Amino acid sequence: MKILFISLGCDKNLVDSEVMLGELSKEGYSFTDDEAEADVIVVNTCCFINDAKEESINTILEMAELKKSGQIKALIVTGCLAQRYQDEIQKEIKEVDAIVGTTAIFSITQAIKEVLRGEPENHMDALDKAPAGGRERIVTTGGYYAYLKIAEGCDKHCTYCIIPKVRGSYRSIPMEELIEEARKLVLGGVKELILVAQETTLYGRDLYGKKCLPQLLRELCKIEDLEWIRILYCYPEEITDELIQVIKEEKKICHYLDIPVQSGSDTVLKRMGRWTDTGQIKNIIGRLRNEIPDICVRTTLISGFPGETEEDHEQTMDFVNEMSFDRLGVFTYSAEEDTPAAQMPDQIPEEIKKRRRDEIMELQQEIAFDAAREMVGRKVKAMIEGKVADEDAYVARTYKDAPGVDGYLFINTDRTFMSGDFTQVLITGSNEYDLIGEISAD
Repeated sequence: MKILFISLGCDKNLVDSEVMLGELSKEGYSFTDDEAEADVIVVNTCCFINDAKEESINTILEMAELKKSGQIKALIVTGCLAQRYQDEIQKEIKEVDAIVGTTAIFSITQAIKEVLRGEPENHMDALDKAPAGGRERIVTTGGYYAYLKIAEGCDKHCTYCIIPKVRGSYRSIPMEELIEEARKLVLGGVKELILVAQETTLYGRDLYGKKCLPQLLRELCKIEDLEWIRILYCYPEEITDELIQVIKEEKKICHYLDIPVQSGSDTVLKRMGRWTDTGQIKNIIGRLRNEIPDICVRTTLISGFPGETEEDHEQTMDFVNEMSFDRLGVFTYSAEEDTPAAQMPDQIPEEIKKRRRDEIMELQQEIAFDAAREMVGRKVKAMIEGKVADEDAYVARTYKDAPGVDGYLFINTDRTFMSGDFTQVLITGSNEYDLIGEISAD
């Protein structure tokens, strides 16, 4: 049996896909990227915002045509959309044989066997089921970097977010299981671990009675042959002085933090149910930059939240200009069913959301392009991503660049490198968000 596995959505969902691939591999299944070769198709879905929901639905419908034609024997749907719309999917798309919920991913092999026997069953475990780490995974990122999901679910209940209803409350994975999983990944060739969760900064509070991300980081830094540790999704109010000191002291931890702040207007932040105001955010980022001068701060914003006025938008623009974030992304607000924000008055027209998004991004471009030019003349450690076709050049990333969301460094050299190699690079130029460099003699 050959399985085509389609993973949609965020990096946390990708980890679930890799775990399911590992479970299937243990049972002897093989995998294919070719629809024509597949016997079974699994679609791991996302439903965080409307665009992600539409992509998931369209992908399921496309795969359903293969089932309808008899080309494949089974179609399984997993992930957030499956968890949230189980009944609707099976009512509207008859070709879907079984649903596997977000906490039932270890049942994927059983679900496929049941469908192939003609006895299909859905697998939907309790949302607060304890997550497990240390499992075998098939890494799909190229092998030299991997995501380490350290917790599941979320307790914040921001008014725009559906995650607690499809992923449950915040549950940390025991530290010993994470260390075991990390060691396995590094033994398999991984050089960079990227820590992810709905919120990484709260790690351990539910298990150990306190936030233990600093302790986890210290333990991960002890793993030989691990070069970089990168931390994503840090809520600003949970960043402690202890965490800042660990990032400052441990050489393997990239001076990079992803801190989603969502808005630069205190009025909007309050309506979002966020736990900080702009003054607190400025204080936290100021502490980071004071202790770690070369820290790279990435953030995300939402434009057009219900009730956001032009004054609120201008406050966000001023905030972005003042903070000079190294990396920034903007999403237009997406009204999600069963969230408080979707019921709020003064919903913003789509064209205004997009216009405000574009204005923020135009401002951020100026900031980012200036920052890239300021890198010229610096020497940095870089990870090779791959070779540029038909050129004596390589694509790489610096500590400031998370894969898939940030810029790249292009290195001109006739030397030979493999993906995952590290080298010192002298930055010689910039091209918008990207950097240009040459191998440093030092």
